[in-house]
Amino acid sequence: MYVLEVENIRKKFYDPVEFEVLKGISFGVKKGEFLTLVGKSGCGKSTLLYVLSTMDTDFSGKLMIDGEDVSKLSIDRLAQIRNAKIGFIFQFHYLLGEFTCLRNVMIPALRLGLKSEEEIESLAMQKLEILGLADQALKPASKLSGGQQQRVAIARALINDPLIIMGDEPTGNLDTRNTQIVFDILKDLAHEYQQTIIAVTHDLDFARASDRTIELTDGAIL
Repeated sequence: MYVLEVENIRKKFYDPVEFEVLKGISFGVKKGEFLTLVGKSGCGKSTLLYVLSTMDTDFSGKLMIDGEDVSKLSIDRLAQIRNAKIGFIFQFHYLLGEFTCLRNVMIPALRLGLKSEEEIESLAMQKLEILGLADQALKPASKLSGGQQQRVAIARALINDPLIIMGDEPTGNLDTRNTQIVFDILKDLAHEYQQTIIAVTHDLDFARASDRTIELTDGAIL
């Protein structure tokens, strides 16, 4: 059983000329799998990630998440699925610098609105503890190192217990040491907590150490 599956995904850009950026992409991702997407700049990997995340709906083909065909759902329903089932880690952490680490982690769960603020605070502390940052919880995010900030961003991605975490160059702004720390965290999340992870990366060492790598070239799987 796949937690995410795509069948014959195709996407075109029309500016400045018509160009097919994704050419019939098909694959499935299992629960607890750490999958990386690689390829040269312009090969379509980031475009594919945004299709998989439901943030880009202008494509043809089928996208299944948790057994549900989400290809033709309304924008509102897609937003619900995204908030409940998908966590995001970007190249830049996008934390609110004046907020504490704890508050930053709480934000997606407060937005989802399914738990009380007290429950969310307790959950956020648990996530920070998993990432070795419980002692930094009440510090403003701006006072942390870059590596710590990215770990807070991972905790934020985990707060709603998503089905899938999607990363767009999650270690792109980090030095070698912090890249290894973040990779080890993601690997532990997949193997110890059965967290499904799909990450776009330019780092071939990062990709090789993941469970499986899909390489794209000119909009197709190599």
